[in-house]
Amino acid sequence: MTDPDTILLECDESMTKAVDYLKQELRGMRTGRATPAMVEFVKVEAYGSMTDIKSVALVSVPEPTQLLIKPFDTTLTQAIKTGIEKANLGLNPMVEAKQIRINVPSMSTERRQKDAARLKKMGEDTKVSIRNARRDANKHSDGIAAKFPEDEIEQLKKEIQDLLKKFEEDVDKRVEEKTKEIMTM
Repeated sequence: MTDPDTILLECDESMTKAVDYLKQELRGMRTGRATPAMVEFVKVEAYGSMTDIKSVALVSVPEPTQLLIKPFDTTLTQAIKTGIEKANLGLNPMVEAKQIRINVPSMSTERRQKDAARLKKMGEDTKVSIRNARRDANKHSDGIAAKFPEDEIEQLKKEIQDLLKKFEEDVDKRVEEKTKEIMTM
């Protein structure tokens, strides 16, 4: 049998997962600066399977507008270059001896605005996930209403609503910060 505490805990976990996913997505979004997160999760063909770059190479930032990728196994250099090109990130990887250097071009105003709009949509999608978690939790609350006092169910629904507000504010704050970062030249 489910109880109010379990419902609240599951709701919190679902909302946390949605925000964690958003955090991951935000890390990979391009701003005016180079960050390893831009390419960490790009898939490359390595040893017969598709693998993240971060698993086969060290990604560093020698300068604010440059990425340096040093493969752990130098035979993968060409595969990493190909993976970055296929990822359609607007980056031009250049192979230098046993490493790959990427000069990150500054973003145009149009590109910044498109990314800011995409960012806003990601935030809205996350809020939809959070609201779905609230809806599910409220449905479970209604399902156990016959077995618990009415005031306990009301309190549970209030706590679920408070959770929703907290997570939505967190999403808004993160999206706003990242938007500022993107729009700053």
